[in-house]
Amino acid sequence: MMRYEFVEVLNDLIDYFLIGDLRLLKKFKDDNLLSDDLASEFASNDSGDRAVQNGIVIPLAGIENYPYTIIFNLSNEMPELLKPESRLQHRRGGYFLRIENQQLLLFTWRILQNFTDADIHSLQERYRQPGRPQIALENGLYNVEILGGEVLRGEDYEPAFEFVLTKTERADITSKVDINYRFTIDSSTY
Repeated sequence: MMRYEFVEVLNDLIDYFLIGDLRLLKKFKDDNLLSDDLASEFASNDSGDRAVQNGIVIPLAGIENYPYTIIFNLSNEMPELLKPESRLQHRRGGYFLRIENQQLLLFTWRILQNFTDADIHSLQERYRQPGRPQIALENGLYNVEILGGEVLRGEDYEPAFEFVLTKTERADITSKVDINYRFTIDSSTY
């Protein structure tokens, strides 16, 4: 299957989602001698910008406190949010991610506040439960297009994000995106 969907994903009451390879982010933290409070590091210096530019993590700001449908799309089929019954509100390209530990997760800002081996291990244990927004992914570089809006599920429109991932061979890429772009979804349901 090349399309993975997760429902009822929450933002942990902080208006951010992040996607990336968690262990690679830990290596970035260690290599750059950053503190365990990675949230404060990212907020107070350029380490967060560098993590994005180097494809370590992609932040999504402006995440309202709704339950979200999260879709990881690795297929060549039309993205769910581009289908006529969906309501597209955001479409942003130019992102890329490095995967070095065969795992891609969508996680919340809160994990960054105490980014220790123990807390990462605990999070990964929780993510082993079904329905958590993570997928096994072949190591390599991926171009990422982010779509945001609403998808029709039953009779309701659900706030949704879709990450269209395309493997690339280019090693010289840097993400040149607006990391402060707000992916706020106007929900017709909530």
